[in-house]
Amino acid sequence: MSFQAYLDKVETQTGLTPRQFIALAKEKGFDETTKSTVVLNWLKEEYSLGHGHAQAMVHVILKGPKISDKHVGTGGTHADASDTLWLDGKDSNPNP
Repeated sequence: MSFQAYLDKVETQTGLTPRQFIALAKEKGFDETTKSTVVLNWLKEEYSLGHGHAQAMVHVILKGPKISDKHVGTGGTHADASDTLWLDGKDSNPNP
């Protein structure tokens, strides 16, 4: 599953886009200095996310939409189309 697919699945499960999660995290006072386990536990407890899906959201919340280009364009099951994740909802993604 690609990184983007994890984010899309979270949106399907919760009805919230990654950008909305970022806003909610800021409201809670989370920022790049927050320990990842704090954000991870919040996502698991309040939104019932599994570990992998919560980890994907932790990345975007704490580090932003850029990812390593290691899997970009590789064609494998974990391949992403871009090194920048789409945060504004799966239905509006120009590169699904």
